[in-house]
Amino acid sequence: QVQLAESGGGLVQAGDSLRLSCAASGRTFQSMGWFRQAPGKEREWVATITRSGMMTSYAESVKGRFTISRDNAKNTVNLQMNSLKPEDTAVYYCAARTYIGSIQSTDFNFWGHGTQVTVSS
Repeated sequence: QVQLAESGGGLVQAGDSLRLSCAASGRTFQSMGWFRQAPGKEREWVATITRSGMMTSYAESVKGRFTISRDNAKNTVNLQMNSLKPEDTAVYYCAARTYIGSIQSTDFNFWGHGTQVTVSS
């Protein structure tokens, strides 16, 4: 059974840092990524990392502040979020795909249930 379980969300103040983790199980995943959805908005892609970890890609809105990483031995993918802003407030979702695709692709076939991140001003 495939499972992606996010953790690490919470309430922080603007300028603070937060680290999200996603524990994956049940399949061998190629690229993994993070998305977010703010209230009243569509889900937005945040970052992607290849299976090797050698390639990463970020949305312009988080570039330079967020860092995605993964540990294949532990089957985890992390999102280190620094210099958080109120506009980063959203439910953050872990995503994974079992097929090899472009680092630019935002198509994923497995999803977690999300973890809430709230940034107060």
